[in-house]
Amino acid sequence: MTTIDGEVEAGFEPVRDAFEANFSQHGDIGAAVCVYRDGRPVVDLWGGVADPETGRPWTRDTLQLVYSATKGATATAAHMLVQRGMLDLDAPVAKYWPEFAANGKADIPVRWLLSHQAGLIALDQPVPLNEALAWHPMAAALAAQRPQWTPGTAHGYHGRTWGWLVGEVIRRVSGRMPGRFFAHEIAAPLGLDFFIGLPTAQRQRVSRMVYQRPDVDLTTVPAESIPEEFRELVAAWRDPNSLSNRAYAVTDPPEIDFDSPEVQAAELPASNGISTAHGLARMYAALIGKVDGIRLLTATTLQAATKEQASGKDQVMLIPSRFSSGYMLPTEANPMTSPSAIGHTGRGGSLGFADVEHGIAFGYVMNNIIGGAGDVRAASLVAAVRRSLV
Repeated sequence: MTTIDGEVEAGFEPVRDAFEANFSQHGDIGAAVCVYRDGRPVVDLWGGVADPETGRPWTRDTLQLVYSATKGATATAAHMLVQRGMLDLDAPVAKYWPEFAANGKADIPVRWLLSHQAGLIALDQPVPLNEALAWHPMAAALAAQRPQWTPGTAHGYHGRTWGWLVGEVIRRVSGRMPGRFFAHEIAAPLGLDFFIGLPTAQRQRVSRMVYQRPDVDLTTVPAESIPEEFRELVAAWRDPNSLSNRAYAVTDPPEIDFDSPEVQAAELPASNGISTAHGLARMYAALIGKVDGIRLLTATTLQAATKEQASGKDQVMLIPSRFSSGYMLPTEANPMTSPSAIGHTGRGGSLGFADVEHGIAFGYVMNNIIGGAGDVRAASLVAAVRRSLV
């Protein structure tokens, strides 16, 4: 039986029960969950094994790569620049990044980058991985790239390219790389264990990821045997030229080893944030209120940042998705604790969000990368938080 450590405030015991069930019933190996309410932690739990190869236990300060949950941190950095009057989301990207105007992109506003409407989900010529990790070659390739659809007419999840696109705007406006901006302006003031570009000295704290293969590989199943609701998506997975595949093939080679020191040390503001659950929840708590006297976004900035910008069928994920300017909004497949919540999921199950209505901020991180419709871990924790609010 997995040992669970940490603290739970009275009334939030359902979250502990759900967290324990994630280990006993739903596949967690090592994980942590943290919930803030009205600016202070009410749940802070961790348990399991951080490194299955060595048996290293998960502790209070274990760090975990959170994949696309990083996007919520990067979006927050962009909105801080908006709040300071340094960035206008309705101005053309080319105002701040002149090279971006190439190939008919002169009029694309910054807001469309944040909300996945720019059509820049893929590259005609992938960038060598070592050059992509060095930043500038990938930014140059995206500046020269033609969009995959008429910008502003559709939206599709820019899973990989979003970080370089939004991050380069942050770099041009602030004069600092996006990971450094986040470190100095967000993580340091709040004391967050959250990094976009991991310092070498922190690497020994990072959990090792485990990748679980699905019980059934739908790409090998005869088409007539696939349930009707999955056929379009499976067809896209099988087609190397589909947007669903090309969106994740922007480097050469396309596969990225997120456990490698080189990848963890790079600044990939779409996908390689490394955090504790506490760091993720604390950041979101400071979006919607003060945490130890610090609030990241004013109520006015937050309201503008959370307004829906894109919704409906996603051109990459081929399912309904909703986005504000940088944050995911709740959907049936990605529930949060209320319709007013904002946040971001990460590959395999990680999740961070803030719920203005209930004063809740939430962070969940784990090292068993499951993903897919069968992964109920984050959703069960969110449901437990919702029950605790009754």
